[in-house]
Amino acid sequence: MLTAVSYVALGGAIGASCRYLIGIAITRLTGPVEFPVAIILVNILGSFLMGVFVVASAQKGLTHLSPFVMTGLLGGFTTFSAFSMETVTLIERGQLGSAAAYVGLSVVVSIAALILGLWIARGVFA
Repeated sequence: MLTAVSYVALGGAIGASCRYLIGIAITRLTGPVEFPVAIILVNILGSFLMGVFVVASAQKGLTHLSPFVMTGLLGGFTTFSAFSMETVTLIERGQLGSAAAYVGLSVVVSIAALILGLWIARGVFA
């Protein structure tokens, strides 16, 4: 268990560092823009890599690397890849209603929770 947690932590550090560096690189290329270009690119790339890894690891017998790659590296790079994987898993199981609820709740409730956190923190720290 401790070994798996270590792999997740290492992968998370690498993934988060990559996300940060890509953000800097995109900002240098595009200059400051109002649309979050770097974040959307990271989300798309991370989701793509999650799909490739799921198939490749199953085909090549490398699923033991999942804690490092999926949870750590790609989770640190973008949690959107995990969100995308869970959504597709529900769809592939034929649970379309659950998939739609998962997407809707994840987006709407997460944004609402962020707004609530902002509101509370602004009240406390004002």
